[in-house]
Amino acid sequence: MASSDSEPVVGLTSYLEPAKFGVWETEAALLHRVYVDCVVAAGGIPVLLPPVSGAHDRLVSTVDALVLTGGADVEPGRYGQEPHPATYTRPDRDAFEFALFAAAREAGKPVLGVCRGLQVMSVALGGTLTQHLPEAMETTDHQPAPATFGRGTVTLAEGSRAAAVLGPETKTLCYHHQAIDRLGTGLEPVGWAADGTVEAAEIPGEFTLGVQWHPEQDTDDVRLFQALVEASKENR
Repeated sequence: MASSDSEPVVGLTSYLEPAKFGVWETEAALLHRVYVDCVVAAGGIPVLLPPVSGAHDRLVSTVDALVLTGGADVEPGRYGQEPHPATYTRPDRDAFEFALFAAAREAGKPVLGVCRGLQVMSVALGGTLTQHLPEAMETTDHQPAPATFGRGTVTLAEGSRAAAVLGPETKTLCYHHQAIDRLGTGLEPVGWAADGTVEAAEIPGEFTLGVQWHPEQDTDDVRLFQALVEASKENR
C-alpha cells in the first residue's frame, strides 16, 4: 500500500488477449490506455492487475483503490443461465475479478466498476443480467455498432454518491449489449437511462460504485476517478 503522504495507488484489472506488437504476436496482459490516463489525471498512480489465479489478496494489499474495468461478458452460469448466442466470455477473468472484488471489500478499499465492472459487482453479490438488449428491448442504443459508443443521458438519484459526484444527470458514452436484470444484494440502483436501463448502482455507506457507461472515454471529465482517489485518501 502507498504511504499516507504519497499519491494513492489505483489497481486496474487487465485482460489476457491475443496481441501483436513489433515482431511479436502473442497473448498479452493489456488494457485501454485511457484508463491509465484518467487515473493519472485524477491524482493517482495506476497499476495494472493481470488475472493471476490465487493472487487476489496480495494484489489488493498493494493498492489503495480498485477499478473493475470493461470487457467481455460475465459467464452466465454464474447467475444460473445458459449463454445467449451473442454472449462472449472470459471465465479466467471472471474467477480473478470476483475474488478481487471480495478481497477489496473485505479490506475496505474503494471500488469503481466500469461497464462489465458493474455487472461483475452485481453478479458477485447474487444478481442476474439481461444477456442481449437488442433482443430483450429491441434497441441498439446502448451499443450502436462495433467499436461505436452510444451517447445518452443518465438520470441520477438524489442523495446518492453518484449524484454527489456527477450531479442530477450526466452525459454518457456507453457500449454494452447486456444490462442489469436483478441487482445483487446490497446494491441500490441510482442511475437510469431514458429507457429505464439501470446505468449506475452503489452500496450505501461504502465506496462501492458501478456505472454501466464508459467514463474513461471522456478524459476531460475524470470526476468519478477523482472521487475514487479521494475516497482512498480518506481510508488511510
